[in-house]
Amino acid sequence: MVTGCVDLHQSFKSADSSSVPIPPPLPSKSDGLKKKLGHSSVSTATRDMWDRLFNDGYKADVVIYTDNGSIIYAHANILGTASTVIKGMLKQAKRHGKWHTISIRGVPHDAVRVFIRFLYSSCYEKEEMNEFIMHLLLLSHAYVVPQLKRVCEWHLEHGLLTTENVVDVFQLALLCDFPRLSLISHRMIMKHFKELSATEAWTAMKKSHPFLEKEVRDSVIIEANTRKERMRKRNDQRIYSQLYEAMEALVHICRDGCKTIGPHDKDFKPNHATCNYEACKGLESLIRHFAGCKLRVPGGCVHCKRMWQLLELHSRVCAGSDQCRVPLCRNLKEKMEKQSKKDESRWKLLVKNVLGSKKIGGSPFFLPVTNC
Repeated sequence: MVTGCVDLHQSFKSADSSSVPIPPPLPSKSDGLKKKLGHSSVSTATRDMWDRLFNDGYKADVVIYTDNGSIIYAHANILGTASTVIKGMLKQAKRHGKWHTISIRGVPHDAVRVFIRFLYSSCYEKEEMNEFIMHLLLLSHAYVVPQLKRVCEWHLEHGLLTTENVVDVFQLALLCDFPRLSLISHRMIMKHFKELSATEAWTAMKKSHPFLEKEVRDSVIIEANTRKERMRKRNDQRIYSQLYEAMEALVHICRDGCKTIGPHDKDFKPNHATCNYEACKGLESLIRHFAGCKLRVPGGCVHCKRMWQLLELHSRVCAGSDQCRVPLCRNLKEKMEKQSKKDESRWKLLVKNVLGSKKIGGSPFFLPVTNC
């Protein structure tokens, strides 16, 4: 049963020159695959006629020798029209007195037969395509048959490219100028590198194309490092965003008050509204610990050390220390002048990243983002 055909011949119907031609129907979504593969409305009878011409060899004038001494009979006009390379081979054979005698070796006889049949009717069997996809890919490139090349590429992209043949397809795609297929196969190799690097196909590629194998291995390393760097930046961004939210919650607690912590002149209502700052609850617990801890010196307690860092960070992002109600804000700003250049650079970078995480520019209580 024929499962795929691509038309090489167009049929035309005569029409009255005075009549207005009827426009073709709009293509449906289901016709997308057929259009990509070049399918047309050529009748089954026409395709069968071309297949029969090939199978019967009626008035064939070309002898094609394949491996194991097998022979395929064909027609010079059809082969020459379908492939400029075969056309040149036929001319060369004629000049040497070998009337229409050519050889196609290096691939199985059945694969050559499927290839020649495609030149006649652009038809192929699904089972044959599955079995000889690699050979047909090579033949389509070697004999310059773009339609078969596209068909093979499409089938590999949509199911026939597997971890068992991807290494071979990758090499063949580079050899036969299949940029899209080489990219797709390279992605699959990157995804299953650990599994594929232990196969015989990989060992064969390492022996035959050592530089290519090294490039693929290097690209895997680069991709892994890029992924790690991307993950690190994502984690850093999350931390900067959390620090910014903590700065907001700290100003909120010390200026407006929340739950049971706030300025001394603030009276709390029994039914306090739900706080909109997610960091507020954890920050209240940290402030409570900081107020009662006996080791409340920098470096004395892990929790207190964290609180000191938050207070210093706030002092660096605060836009107005004179009116700020966060404890030690003004004192810590004065302390900045005594820090080393190395520490100062680190703090400036942290401030820039924290403010940049929320794109702060016109906040009433934070400094604008600067390029430092």
